[in-house]
Amino acid sequence: CLMFFVLSKTAGFFALPSNVLMVLALVGVALLATRRRRLGLGLVVVSVVLLAVAGYSPLGNILMSSLEERFPPNDPTWNAAQGAPDGIIVLGGAIAPEMSAARGTVEVTEAADRMIAAAALARQYPQARSVFSGGNNSLVENEATEAQVAERLFVSLGLPRERLLLEGGSRNTAENATFTRALVQPKPGERWLLVTSAYHMPRAVGCFRKAGFPVEAYPVDWRTGGPQDATVPFNQLAAGLARTDAAAREWIGLVAYWVSGRTSALLPSP
Repeated sequence: CLMFFVLSKTAGFFALPSNVLMVLALVGVALLATRRRRLGLGLVVVSVVLLAVAGYSPLGNILMSSLEERFPPNDPTWNAAQGAPDGIIVLGGAIAPEMSAARGTVEVTEAADRMIAAAALARQYPQARSVFSGGNNSLVENEATEAQVAERLFVSLGLPRERLLLEGGSRNTAENATFTRALVQPKPGERWLLVTSAYHMPRAVGCFRKAGFPVEAYPVDWRTGGPQDATVPFNQLAAGLARTDAAAREWIGLVAYWVSGRTSALLPSP
């Protein structure tokens, strides 16, 4: 619903540890000029220490790996035993619609593996329906949608336009699932592959299950090499903070979706 969407976007700022810690540090700096100077100094020190922990320690890898390990890489022999898929669904998040519109070209994000994998699967299984689900999740009204740009990208990669089904109204993962189910109307016994980032797969699968649309996970866009990365620190503050922010936001999203009844379980698994 609109209220959940607006709340999720406005609260998203505080779902990122780096933002929270920086706000605390700025509050501490402001307090240094008041009678609460001691409190302010404490906030600054604590914030800087925690920023260093979030940026240099393996925390981001630990949080990310725990999400990515829920659904293992797709077994390349699966089709031999179960048959070709009836459909392929790729979720939005890999397209930058505003930048694409501004530059008149296709601009992708760091999650571009989703598009590459979906295009490869579509060519491997020419009888399968190909679905892209993604609109525009900006709070500011914008006519550009991911689906419009995705159409151009897939056609440029050789996928016939008539094979594409585009869902451009969804603004979040829950709407991806609901709107896609309404669009394709899957029949009992059909096999649909769901393509999205590995760390996003638990929430995505949970939403599709909640919507009554059984899917098979096809995770891509891995951010860690596996559980062994849980002991690997970062040598760049920005890289570590980015990893911690992405993982923490996904964990918070899982909790919020579960509490609001938008996913089938807190941490879905195969």
